[in-house]
Amino acid sequence: MRSHGGSNDNPTPRLFEAIYKKCLIHTELSQTSTDTFICVNFFFLIPVLIFYMAPPKPKEVAKAPAAPAGGVTKAKVGRPRNYDLGNGVVRFSKTKMFHKKAKYKFVGKKNPKAEKPKKPTVVVKQIGGEKNGGTRTVLLRRRKSFYPTQDKMVTRSHHKTFSKHVRRTRPNLTVGTVCILLAGRHAGKRVVLVGVLPSGLLLVTGPFAFNSCPLRRISQRYVIGTSTKVDLGDFKLPKHLNDDYFKKNKKSTKRSVKRKQGEDIFASKKEKYVPSEQRKTDQKTVDEAVIKAIGQRDDKKVLRGYLKSTFGLRSSQFPHRMRF
Repeated sequence: MRSHGGSNDNPTPRLFEAIYKKCLIHTELSQTSTDTFICVNFFFLIPVLIFYMAPPKPKEVAKAPAAPAGGVTKAKVGRPRNYDLGNGVVRFSKTKMFHKKAKYKFVGKKNPKAEKPKKPTVVVKQIGGEKNGGTRTVLLRRRKSFYPTQDKMVTRSHHKTFSKHVRRTRPNLTVGTVCILLAGRHAGKRVVLVGVLPSGLLLVTGPFAFNSCPLRRISQRYVIGTSTKVDLGDFKLPKHLNDDYFKKNKKSTKRSVKRKQGEDIFASKKEKYVPSEQRKTDQKTVDEAVIKAIGQRDDKKVLRGYLKSTFGLRSSQFPHRMRF
C-alpha cells in the first residue's frame, strides 16, 4: 500500500482511509498465461481499517462534587489568644505575652544576615601588544550614550484630587455663628456665618448695612468663632451661591484705546470693580433673612452694636486667655 498509495510509515486515519479506497478501486491484477485475472485479496486489511476508523468514545465529563447539605462550608478562622476584653483591656499583659511567646529565648541573640553575592560589573580582558598594558577593564553594561538635559515629567494618576477631598469645619462654626475676621480687607469685623461651600470655604456676610461687609468667602483658618449665635430658622442658601459664583473673570489687561501723548506706555489701568445686579439682589436677599433673625432677639440693640463695632486688642489682653 505504501508503494502504490504514496504513504509514510505512520499514516493518519484519514490518509489511511483514502489509500484503502484507492487500492480497492485500482486493484492490481496479475495476468496469467491463460489471460485470466487474479484479484489480490485485501480482506486482511478490513480489521485494521475497522480499528483505525472506529468512532472515538465520548470523554466522560467530570462531575462537580455535591455541595454539603448545610450550604457552602467556609474555613474556620481562629480567634487570637490575646483579644480585647473591652475598653482597651486585653486578656494577657505585655509581660505574660513575653513568656507565652518565649521571647526570652531570643534575647541577646543576633542572626547575621547572609551576604548576597555581588554581581560583577566589570571584566578584565587580555590585550595584546607590548605597550598596551596587557589588560583592559571593560564594563559589562555599557553606559548610556545620551543623557537628557531635563528630567521627564511623569504623570501620576491621582485617585483623589484636591477638589474631591473631604472638607471638615470646626464644630463651633455652624450656620448663624458670629465670627471675627482675622485677615483680608475686612479684618477685625464681626460677621455672620451664612453657609459652608463645597470647597470648604466659609460664606459670611456683615450684614452689609451694619459694617459694609458683603457676601464673601474666607478660610476657617482666618476666622474666630464666637459663642454668639443667630437663629436663622428655615433659611436656606440659594443653590447658585457656590464657588463658581464667586470666581473672578480674568480679563486681558491689554487696552484697545489709544494712549494720550506723554502717558506711560507700561502703565496698565485696572478696571474698577462694580458689583452686578445679580450680586446686589443676592446680597439683599441674604441680609434680609439675617436682619430679620436679629430683630427677633431680645438683645437686638446690643447685637447690632456688637456687629457694627470692630475687634481689637489693648495692652495686657491676650487672645489665648479670652473666651469669645
